[in-house]
Amino acid sequence: MATTRTATTQWKGALLDGSGTVSLDSSGVGTFDVSWPSRAEQANGKTSPEELIAAAHSSCFSMALSNGLAKAGTPPQSLETRADVTFQPGEGITGIVISVRGQVPGISAEDFQQAAENAKANCPVSKALAGTTITLNAELVG
Repeated sequence: MATTRTATTQWKGALLDGSGTVSLDSSGVGTFDVSWPSRAEQANGKTSPEELIAAAHSSCFSMALSNGLAKAGTPPQSLETRADVTFQPGEGITGIVISVRGQVPGISAEDFQQAAENAKANCPVSKALAGTTITLNAELVG
């Protein structure tokens, strides 16, 4: 069954001096301030499209990796995934780095790396961001 998730942004003013809020409508978990300076310079307590993409990508990747590992008979004890989305004003999103540390009993470092590569290639958010260079750092921890 397909699902649709919704967010709404209210924006006032021009790009450089305007600001807005983005609400996560489907979950209702919050409304967050956004502005150009928080996107192109320092966050200063506000979010950005890139931070929201990083959140989506890190959670999607973690789900895909967890599923792949479980299907291979080596479910993870834990995964910690970080996504760093780089934004260059005037150019756009220039790259994403996914860094994952996993505690996975009974798996080799090579098999963990392969499972992580597979998750990177096949998670729905990675597929949606296929026009962007995505780099992976995967580390199996004891």
